[in-house]
Amino acid sequence: MKTNHKPLFAHIAMFMACAFWGLMAPIGKFAMNNGIDGITLVSFRVFGGAILFWITSLFVPKEDIPRKDIFKLAGAALFGLVLNQCGFTIGLSYTSPGNASIMTTSMPIFAMILAFLILKEPITKQKVSGVAIGCIGALILILTSAAATDIKVGNFKGDLMCLMAQLSFAFYLSIFTPLIRKYSIFTINKWMFFWANFWVLPLTGKHLIAIQWSAVPLSTWLGILYVVFLGTFVCYIFTMFAQQTLRPTVISSYNYVQPTIAVTVSIIMGMGVFKWSQLFALCLIVCGVWLVSKSKSKRDMEKIKE
Repeated sequence: MKTNHKPLFAHIAMFMACAFWGLMAPIGKFAMNNGIDGITLVSFRVFGGAILFWITSLFVPKEDIPRKDIFKLAGAALFGLVLNQCGFTIGLSYTSPGNASIMTTSMPIFAMILAFLILKEPITKQKVSGVAIGCIGALILILTSAAATDIKVGNFKGDLMCLMAQLSFAFYLSIFTPLIRKYSIFTINKWMFFWANFWVLPLTGKHLIAIQWSAVPLSTWLGILYVVFLGTFVCYIFTMFAQQTLRPTVISSYNYVQPTIAVTVSIIMGMGVFKWSQLFALCLIVCGVWLVSKSKSKRDMEKIKE
């Protein structure tokens, strides 16, 4: 009897993607503490991602994409890559890896709010409760960072930038989901990373030239390689594979792997500490996201009426 192992591999791929993202926070923080800054790491990420996805696109079936969609992907790149990666990476340079990763779990809450404002998704008491609980958790985390005198606990500015990165990505999903579903992940990402370079590099070119590259240690280069290859290229592919098999609610449940690994590794590396207030904030955000994800969508309600 033939066994279908695709669901198992999809679960493994999604877990590995979230694990790599979780490790990316302390590794990226280490690189930014040893020779480079947040702007530099973002530049490497968008430039390296563009090279890898364009090379890979040569070995997969080619898709014809209208010129108008190519230009629409410039907007998708701005919100889905540039503002998201700049907010998270530069925010990470200020705050702790644990706080930065915890903030990533708030994205479904922003997605629900924007779905109501833009896509006219219905608002239910369950959704409102989820948003309120999640926002309280994020507020506790930010206020804890604001009162902290040690960056290992967190930083108000950094936490806020990481939170804004999730808002940017949620806006990208709300506006550009119909577009990104038309094409394969390789087609979408080769063009999004192409446009991301046009947004980022003109602003960071002089900054990159001014860096003393000969003084950057090998360990930092290895950290950059990890962020570009595993944290960006491989994670995008793993997520694509998982999305072909697993339901969105199952995929969203893996979001909590990322902060768990980031917090654990950052504590081991001496980059962070974990207080009870942070654990309480994380629990509130997790509960809020769970309530939002379990609420019925507009499509679900239309099916019930039918």
